[in-house]
Amino acid sequence: MSHRDGYEHGVPSWIAGAHADPEQAAAFYTELFGWDAERRGDHLVCTLRGRDVAGFVKGDEPAWRTNVWVDSADETADRAQAAGGSVVTAPFDLEGVGRSAVLADPAGAVFTVSEPDPHRGAQVVNEPGAWAMSALSTPDPEAAKAFYGAVFGWETDTFPVGEAEFILWRLPGFEGGEPQQPVPADVVAVGAPGDQPRWDVDLWVEDPDATADETARLGGTVLMAPMDTPMGRRAVLADPQGGTFSVSRVTGT
Repeated sequence: MSHRDGYEHGVPSWIAGAHADPEQAAAFYTELFGWDAERRGDHLVCTLRGRDVAGFVKGDEPAWRTNVWVDSADETADRAQAAGGSVVTAPFDLEGVGRSAVLADPAGAVFTVSEPDPHRGAQVVNEPGAWAMSALSTPDPEAAKAFYGAVFGWETDTFPVGEAEFILWRLPGFEGGEPQQPVPADVVAVGAPGDQPRWDVDLWVEDPDATADETARLGGTVLMAPMDTPMGRRAVLADPQGGTFSVSRVTGT
């Protein structure tokens, strides 16, 4: 089912857009995906059919951040440092969310972790208008495999796409995803070689072509026109402030 009520340690559980103008960002995405937005403390939360799907916070550089559910933000921050990463923001208590930390892997890709209380993460995933998967772009895939394995216990499979080697990160014992997804149920994230280290987010849509057109109409940018891939039809887009994201119609949906 696409509804969720909490996650488990090591599973990506939430996405939040960091933008200079969170209200403007929320207005763009609510129009694009049919979300509703409401303020909760210092951040905005967007919902789909009354269930949480994404958030927006204040940030200097427009970017989507992926959050991983953990048992202890403090212990995870220590593990990240021991594995060669860095602590961007030390663990802190965030009202309405729980205890969180902002971390970076050895190449500099930033992500967050939290032990959510009372927040329960994304309550709708893997359906049109909702987050489906996060993907790491990294200049050093081997270092990334070692780092995320040490920090979260992720195991890796790889598969070739052209001349590149893509990564499937799997968490043994985890049962997620939807039957129509073209990856095993224990896959929690994917990775690919890239010059700029960053975590990107992918959202499912019914029609990537129509979503790309609507993005342009709303003041965003089409960075990669919709195209067919082994996983389905996909486009890479940017919101009016420059935050990048992708949309996909997965094969079989």
